[in-house]
This record gives sequence, structure tokens and C-alpha cells, in this order.
Amino acid sequence: MAMQASVHPLILPPDRRVLVVSDIHGNLPFLQGLLKKVGYSSDDILIVLGDILEKSTGGLDTLHYLMDLSRRNTVYFLQGNCEDVTLSFLRHAWPDEAAAQYGQFWGEKCAWVYMAHQAGVGTEDPKDFDAARQAIEATFPEEVAFLRAMPTILLHDRYLFVHGGVPREDRLEDLTARACMKNDDFLNQGHAFQRWVIVGHWPVTLYRKDIPSAKPLVLPDRHIVSIDGGCNLKADGQLNALILPKEPGEDFAWLAYDGFPVMVAREDQAPSPNPINIRWGHSALEVLSLGEEFSRCRHLESGRELDILTDYLRQGPAGPYCLDSTDYLLPVRAGDRLAIVRRTSRGALAKKDGVTGWYLGKLGPA
Repeated sequence: MAMQASVHPLILPPDRRVLVVSDIHGNLPFLQGLLKKVGYSSDDILIVLGDILEKSTGGLDTLHYLMDLSRRNTVYFLQGNCEDVTLSFLRHAWPDEAAAQYGQFWGEKCAWVYMAHQAGVGTEDPKDFDAARQAIEATFPEEVAFLRAMPTILLHDRYLFVHGGVPREDRLEDLTARACMKNDDFLNQGHAFQRWVIVGHWPVTLYRKDIPSAKPLVLPDRHIVSIDGGCNLKADGQLNALILPKEPGEDFAWLAYDGFPVMVAREDQAPSPNPINIRWGHSALEVLSLGEEFSRCRHLESGRELDILTDYLRQGPAGPYCLDSTDYLLPVRAGDRLAIVRRTSRGALAKKDGVTGWYLGKLGPA
């Protein structure tokens, strides 16, 4: 039987700064770098929207860090679909065949596989799964209890916090927890709300066909903010911290951490007029000419031809595709600080204010 959403009320004192992060995916250095950048202190309230775990081997370390932080500071947590991966495994909610397929695909980047191995139990054969469950429960009782205690929704007078999204603001307890956590493509479902609904789960760069942007997406007319910056999932991903306004009607603020080196642009560059953002789910290609550094490709969905980094190319069951790619030229003024994702013979793949694109001019030290 599907588990119902758990809804916890939330009171936020008006004199304290409130930071919201989501989709850390085990990247503890990014979390620590972001908290340092925002000047996080015990005076702040931190809300973590879920997906602390999965997609990396650092999930357990990140969970321990946040558990320790919550003992000293005011930290609220929501369960994401990646926490539910472990909890579903422990409560036998997945068929063993599905659990085996997922565990084999992700290996120790899957939290329950990592924990089972840490407890000395194998996970390669479904016959080992009951022993793995028992070992995880016995070896990590505090961690498992912490995950189980996470609610699905935090409800405030002005805000509704949820990992993936909700279809409405009333009768929230009637929703299934899974549907609130794994709510793909939430912004394109047409919902609008009275409260501000703050979500993660779906990397915001997936919402734009033209420009790869990882900065929080704020929709004032619909009262939705989506903040997943693609941390650990995208080569140019970042971890965002949304800063809630102190008074109703004020703007949201945000800061991000991406770990890339910063350089200074020495020349102006105009933006390109008709860019494309090739993103997950829309990345099927025809490779026209394979090169050592760049390959000429046709993007099947749009019919556009462009050069793509050769080591971004992948081969799937349906044919070739690529990691997130763009031909966008960033708008740059001499003196701008750029985060450098990659240097190439043709220029730099760079980020400016959370937006990824190419800079073809000269660079100097920051």
C-alpha cells in the first residue's frame, strides 16, 4: 500500500534568516562551500528539501554532517525520492528484481548498497537482500530512524516546502508521499498557488530550451520557486541556496557554489542570438563528423547542427546522445568574473551568474 504524505507545520521567526537547499546528492564539499559562501551561522534556519543521498558515494558522510548540524542548529528536513530509495528497499516496497537492477546500475553510489557493504554484506544477489536489510538496520539504526522521521511536506502560512511538487494546497495528507517526492517536470503541469511552493527534484536547466541556466527559477504569477541546480548530476551543476524574503512582497535572493576556478574576462563578447540547450531527455543526436576534441552533430529534436565536445558523447540503446551541451555565447563585458567549467582550443565553457555558455575571448587571473 502506498504511503501517505506526512505534513508538518512550520513556524519561521521573522527575525531569522531562512536558507533553503535541495538535491545535494552526497556532495559534501559543495554543501560546505555553499554554507561558507552564504555566511551560514547558528542564527540562521536551514531547510533541506531532500535528496541528500544517491548518485555519489558521499551520501552517508553528507547525512552524518547534516545530522550533526541539526543537533546544534535549527535545521528542517524533507524526504526526497532518493531517501525513499533506501527506505523502500528496507520495507520491501520494491520487487527484488527492480532493487537488484537499480543497485547494480549505481553500485556504491546507491546509499543502501553502500551501507550494506559497510556492514559487510553483499548486494550482488537478491538472495542477499534480507541479510542486507538486517545489517543496515543493525549497523545504522540512528541514520535509518533519521530518514524515516523526515516529513513529506513542511507547511507555513506563506510557504509550502516539498521535494518534488503538489497538485494543490488542501487535503495534503490525502496525497501519496511518492507522488510529492518524485514529481517530474512540475513547473509544466500548470499549477498556481496562494502560498509560495518551494521545490527541488527537477534540475532547473531542464526547463529551458535555449539557455542552460542553473539558478533558481522564480515564477511570481504562480507562486512557485524551483531550486535544483543539478549538483552532482550535471558537469556544470551547482548547489543553490534560496534566501527567503523577510517581508511579504520582497524578492527572493540566492547564492550558489559550483567549485569551479574563477577567471576574469579581458574582452567583451555579445550573446549569440539563437542558442540551444541540449538537455537530458532531449539529447538524441546524429554524429556527422567525429573529432578528437569536438564532433559535428545534428540534434534530432531540433534539427540543429552544432559542435559538441567529443567526450560528452554517449551511446545508448536507441543511438548516440550527449551530456548537456550548448552553443550559447555568454554576454560578457571585460572585467567580468567567469567560473571556468572547461578550457578548450576554441575557448572556455564558462558560467556567469549561474548560466553556462562559451566565452571565446582572452582570460586572466581573478
